[in-house]
Amino acid sequence: MGTGDIALPSFKALLDNDQDYEVIGLFTQPDKPVGRKQVMTPPVIKVVAEEHGVPVWQPAKLRGSEEQDVINGLLADLIVVMAYGQILPECVIDAPGVACINLHASLLPKYRGASCIQGAIDAGDAETGISVMHVAPALDEGDVILQRKLEISPTYTAGVVHDLLADVAAAALVEALPMLIDGSADRVVQDEGFSSYVPKLMREHGQIDWNMSAGGIERRIRAYDPWPGTSTSFVEAKGKAQGKVKRLKIFPQTSVESELSGKPGEVIELNKSGLVIACGEAAIRCTNIQPEGSARMTAEQFAAGGRIAVGDLLS
Repeated sequence: MGTGDIALPSFKALLDNDQDYEVIGLFTQPDKPVGRKQVMTPPVIKVVAEEHGVPVWQPAKLRGSEEQDVINGLLADLIVVMAYGQILPECVIDAPGVACINLHASLLPKYRGASCIQGAIDAGDAETGISVMHVAPALDEGDVILQRKLEISPTYTAGVVHDLLADVAAAALVEALPMLIDGSADRVVQDEGFSSYVPKLMREHGQIDWNMSAGGIERRIRAYDPWPGTSTSFVEAKGKAQGKVKRLKIFPQTSVESELSGKPGEVIELNKSGLVIACGEAAIRCTNIQPEGSARMTAEQFAAGGRIAVGDLLS
């Protein structure tokens, strides 16, 4: 059961181990309209399944009797879940003969919930990882079978960590399956005293609060790349849109300027070296940006346009 691209390496690992395991079905989310033309597009994992002759089901919900009859009728030994996008009802969790397991992209009990990769980077953690766990009715609270760690480099974005953890998950799954089948797998109860929760991110979560420290903003820019992205607002100083408030998206490759300061949100430098903005503590230098209505550009290109000036306040 999976939808997000992070589940692809694990799904392919099962397909590649066809002498040991038979993949008897894939449950994934329904096709969705994509792009300006809203073309109905299937999850990539569905395409891979169909290429390998694996039956695919795409129910909008799993709580109907018809969907549950299908799952029970498969007589599966194992259900493997990763980035599926639905909460499983208890009858589905109990359906397989051996176990229903989940590959979660954090070192549980930290960062239960949807934005676990972003949460670890945003908090400045030195490492994250994959937890192979038994699925429980409560969100991400099941017993842990094993965990495999990944170091978070100070330059990593969520997109980079996502792709690295996808491969970590596949290796962890292949390691865990034989232990589950022969009954030797551990079941470690999560320590509730160390638990934390991270909700699903929406676009508005990417609005930068310049009262935060420069270090915190730098981490957030990396944590929220590619989704939901980070942005601020500026008042257009030139052209037909002069005086209007515009959105300014800020991309990673930023740096903290600990010796610089000013009023939070104040532009204190704007030149070929970058757009430097004062924060609640220190300042941050941004080199890659995208003003609303324009293509992505360097700070030097933005400076040449005269659309904002030193002393302006971003909000």
